[in-house]
Amino acid sequence: MGCNGIEHLCKQVLEEKKGFRQMNDDELVSVREEVMSQEVDDSVSSKMEEDSKANFGHQSSESEATSLPHIGLEHCITTTSGTERNLLMAEDEIMISRSMTEKRALRRHDLILDRLSEHEKEKLIANLVKIQKDGTVEVDLERSASVASELLELQSYEESTMSGSFIISDSKKSVPRLQIVILVVGTRGDVQPFVAIAKRLQACLSISFQFILIYMRKEYGHRVRIATHANFKTFVRSAGVNFHPLGGDPRVLAGYMARNKGLIPSGTTEISIQRKQLKAIIDSLLPACTAPDSETGIPFTAQAIIANPPAYGHVHVAEALGVPIHIFFTMPWTPTYAFPHPLARVPQGAGYWLSYIIVDLLIWWGMRGIINDFRKRTLKLPPIAYFSMYRGSISHLPTAYMWSPHLVPKPNDWGSLVDVVGYCFLRLGSKYQPREDFVQWIKKGPPPLYFGFGSMPLEDPKLTTDVILEALKETEQRGIIDRGWGNLGNLAEISDDVFLLEECPHDWLFPQCSAVVHHGGAGTTATGLKAGCPTTIVPFFGDQFFWGDRIHQKELGPEPIPIYELNVENLSNAIKFMLQPEVKSRAMEVAKLIENEDGVAAAVDAFHRQLPDELPLPAPSPVEEDHLSHIEWFFDQLAKWCCVPCGGV
Repeated sequence: MGCNGIEHLCKQVLEEKKGFRQMNDDELVSVREEVMSQEVDDSVSSKMEEDSKANFGHQSSESEATSLPHIGLEHCITTTSGTERNLLMAEDEIMISRSMTEKRALRRHDLILDRLSEHEKEKLIANLVKIQKDGTVEVDLERSASVASELLELQSYEESTMSGSFIISDSKKSVPRLQIVILVVGTRGDVQPFVAIAKRLQACLSISFQFILIYMRKEYGHRVRIATHANFKTFVRSAGVNFHPLGGDPRVLAGYMARNKGLIPSGTTEISIQRKQLKAIIDSLLPACTAPDSETGIPFTAQAIIANPPAYGHVHVAEALGVPIHIFFTMPWTPTYAFPHPLARVPQGAGYWLSYIIVDLLIWWGMRGIINDFRKRTLKLPPIAYFSMYRGSISHLPTAYMWSPHLVPKPNDWGSLVDVVGYCFLRLGSKYQPREDFVQWIKKGPPPLYFGFGSMPLEDPKLTTDVILEALKETEQRGIIDRGWGNLGNLAEISDDVFLLEECPHDWLFPQCSAVVHHGGAGTTATGLKAGCPTTIVPFFGDQFFWGDRIHQKELGPEPIPIYELNVENLSNAIKFMLQPEVKSRAMEVAKLIENEDGVAAAVDAFHRQLPDELPLPAPSPVEEDHLSHIEWFFDQLAKWCCVPCGGV
């Protein structure tokens, strides 16, 4: 689902913005004049401060050391000023040698918005925002040009913060074996690509004996833990990856999203449900990074964090532990002028970049109370006491996007911190054994159409099923109906042209199909494209609309049909569009391009390349060493010996 839990807003913002009075340009000008007068005073005092510092000469090395931020904070602008010691960090942990200290010393562009009260800022943003029927946010620059101009000035600050803030080393640099935690919030489709990445990260050194020579294949041998919802414990562990539970129930989150269509909770009960889920997720993050393995008792302390944005609190845990963090996601979350935020609708192209700022801001308003409580009570960090436009932003963090650049190329305005690595497939189909009656049904007729909505709950499963059946009759096609979480296809009797299916890997199933109709989850979309299937997306909320638009723009399918507009006529027309030979031809061309990509390898390379040059490396636990088998110990020692002369990975 990708954006599970992201579209929550606090009740105060939602209710108060309805009665906001628009601040006119005259009022904004008066505030601007006040700010300008204060800037003159500030510039004078700033010059006096610089002259005073010059008289003191160089600072002692000890005082310089105390000003360095913790490792992992070089991308974290949620940090507060001050020298309060982080109680979660050991005294002797290694600190990063290069940081954003100098960048932080640069004076931030002083925006008018920074001088307004929080309530006034909310009023200003409300002038720009209108909530759509599909739950997305419409950002219209014409509603308040002055406010939009102010917000757009944040771009220059963001660029100055990002440029030079992260030193990208050679991908061939030596990377030690690390303990890595992957924090994932979402549905099965969100978790699956991270399982593929985890398997590659933890793969041990492999050796083959041939002609009495030893050939060593380069692998990494990291100790990796995936922390996600308890619903996916069996799935993760069956892939050979360590598991730790996160709070929150993806079925509850998916139900909330489907009922509320995105950013707007429909009532106080909905707000309560979502806040409870979010708090459960956030409260479980620190144990996910530090708790021993629940089955073996082997100690675990994360030395690096990989997370998707809905794992709220990830950057704060990284700050507390002093470790680097790398964001991975299946939908765009970095500001760009190439396209709007997937949760926004923007009528003017100039507002695309701004839409990311607006969504970040709305998310922060809804999360700030929970986050600050988490920082104070759990992480022993000072709260973020001042208002900021960037509390939800990931623009300052290394970020990897898991989609094919042949579908959505990397925008020109994304810098070196951002990678588009390609789709990360787990390839479950190679081990799947289908039911014999299903195999025979597929063979006895032309390739069928696939219909399934994955984790999406349906308000009326029978009505949706009836629409699918009628459309199949009208187009004279066979169809596979995947039940999913919405209980689709719950029928007493079905025709011979329809097969009801449960729990079948898409990478096995989709190559058997002529075309696919689904909800537009990033993973399902990826698998359909890889199989060369023309695609119709029936979005429910969030990034599903974004992927529907991308499919249509590439002429790989018709315009997306929102679930609330799905009817026999629309679906029949979509099927006829997909069955055109030229559409199938284009889909096969894209499939060949995707087949030649290795998104998992690119993701692992991006993670290693973006790591800082120095890392906190606590000594391996004796308990962990004791749990290694003789063979594991041998390969562990061999890997350490091999990596010294050859420069690591």
